[in-house]
Amino acid sequence: MTKETGFRHFMAAAGYSWAGFLRVFREAAFRQELGFFVAALIMLLLVGADATEFVVTTLLFLGLFSIEAMNTAVEEVIDRISPEISIVGKHAKDLGSFAVTCMIAACCLYLGFVICRHLFF
Repeated sequence: MTKETGFRHFMAAAGYSWAGFLRVFREAAFRQELGFFVAALIMLLLVGADATEFVVTTLLFLGLFSIEAMNTAVEEVIDRISPEISIVGKHAKDLGSFAVTCMIAACCLYLGFVICRHLFF
């Protein structure tokens, strides 16, 4: 298999990224996070957030989506190489879940800060 270069490489990478999006979209957690992102954007509109706050929120959620995708990848690899329950597999899955939880917390904290700033200060 020859490695693509230039524009063909870009197009191949875009195809792999699209396939990754379609795969992670099958995860209920990802769809819930996507819904949370849409709700967050609506809340920002309602409180009159500025462009910077929209950009930061979008960047935080993009981080959440990428960590969710990586967590899904870890879970799939662990399930493939270690179908039996193992402590190492459990730790890997738990760490992925913790990473997702940290990003959800970051999104919630920032969103709460922005909303409170516009409503109360």
